[in-house]
Amino acid sequence: MLNSILFTLIGVLIGGALGFYFTKKKFEKELKENPPINEKMIRAMFLQMGQKPSEAKIRQVMKAVNNNK
Repeated sequence: MLNSILFTLIGVLIGGALGFYFTKKKFEKELKENPPINEKMIRAMFLQMGQKPSEAKIRQVMKAVNNNK
């Protein structure tokens, strides 16, 4: 009885540690492949659309992006 509880507890601890480790690695990989949007990306987007980006427009877009998160 005590043995099965001990093995279950050890299994849960090992599973939790492994789950945390692999989830953290996957999250870091996703951030590396798809970085969050920044001001430099917004400037590039405006330039690709043929518009001259002003600081006010860039701040407005950044605020809208941050509010939607």
